[in-house]
Amino acid sequence: MKNLLQIALGILAAIGGFVDIGDLVFTTQAGAVFGYQVLWAVVLGVGGIVVFAEMSGRVAAVTKRPVMGVVRQRMGFGIGLATLIAGFLISLLTLTAEVGGIAVVLRLFFDLPYHALIPLAIAALAVIVWLLPFEWIERLFGYAGLCLLVFVVAAVAQGPDWSSVAEGFVPHISGVETARYCYFVVGVLAAALMPYEVYFYSSGAVEERWTKKSLGLNRANAILGFGLGGVMSIGLVMTAAQVFHPVGVEPEFLGSVALGANISLGEAGLILAIIGMLFAVGGAAIDTAFAGAYNLAQFSGWEWGKYRRPGGAPRFTIAWLVMLAMAYVIVSTGVDPVMVTEYAVVLSVVALPFTYLPVLLVARDRAFMGEHANGRLTSLLGWAYLVLMVPVALAAIPLLFATNAGSPS
Repeated sequence: MKNLLQIALGILAAIGGFVDIGDLVFTTQAGAVFGYQVLWAVVLGVGGIVVFAEMSGRVAAVTKRPVMGVVRQRMGFGIGLATLIAGFLISLLTLTAEVGGIAVVLRLFFDLPYHALIPLAIAALAVIVWLLPFEWIERLFGYAGLCLLVFVVAAVAQGPDWSSVAEGFVPHISGVETARYCYFVVGVLAAALMPYEVYFYSSGAVEERWTKKSLGLNRANAILGFGLGGVMSIGLVMTAAQVFHPVGVEPEFLGSVALGANISLGEAGLILAIIGMLFAVGGAAIDTAFAGAYNLAQFSGWEWGKYRRPGGAPRFTIAWLVMLAMAYVIVSTGVDPVMVTEYAVVLSVVALPFTYLPVLLVARDRAFMGEHANGRLTSLLGWAYLVLMVPVALAAIPLLFATNAGSPS
């Protein structure tokens, strides 16, 4: 039972990466527009984050160094600083979107103005992070976010054409609206490989004082946690392909996404979907607030860690509080949280090679890792994904502007 509870780290990181506010709408839109044709991209992204999460967790367990420490050491001060700035800005944009998303979901429960719910969302996050120990934050948001599995149940309940579903797992380029299709594929891949996921995951491994004896737990976290995140994304795509695609509807709001479960499973499905969205978006908000604070503290050599009392790591505590305050200021301007996170997801692609290359280099270095260095298969998969990231990074921003962020032509 204890080991089962410890897998919450991977589940929380996965839910925050795969099914935050942007993914809830972004992935659902992809299924609504292109049906099952983007399923292969979900699987490809899941494979990548499992490979690199396992590596980053293993490096943290063996060397006691999180990802930002590895980036600073292996890439030097200049690239390390650029990676820090890019990661901080992407985390801030994503946190802004998550805070707005929490307010949107709360509005589905309570008949209150959106702007009145934003400070409530910020206050709730601050109180939870201040009071709860790290492991209980993981468990609360990780396991409550599993309510999003209702979309998997809803997809199966619809009685899909399984031969068409199987075709969706075969990589191909759609002949219809090719540029827009490529934009959604890049977005699905980028969402799966968001840098803040491994920043949070590896720092969480240090928070939980993982050692070489924790390597089995690390593998279970990476495979089961991120695998579950991928299963949820597949459920979202399939539900959208069955509910929205046939009628040509593109859901643009969280309430519309929840209707996919409502149509199949009734009111119970709707309630579970909304609860799952609340905790998934809330978990993603904590992931990103911590990721930004972790990176700044680790790069600057400050004391850091939630396992310390707030006064034991004051600059780290101030960092995540400032992250929440900045997110509040930005979201209070009235920006669309879904659009913010879509831009954050696509722009994060540019930072992917600078985040993941140092992890691979250290994980395969026997001088650092000894007998726990990468095997041939893990290194091969790591290099294959890095090669894939280059054209994806080069195409991301042009596709963003060419398709007007995936808008219909």
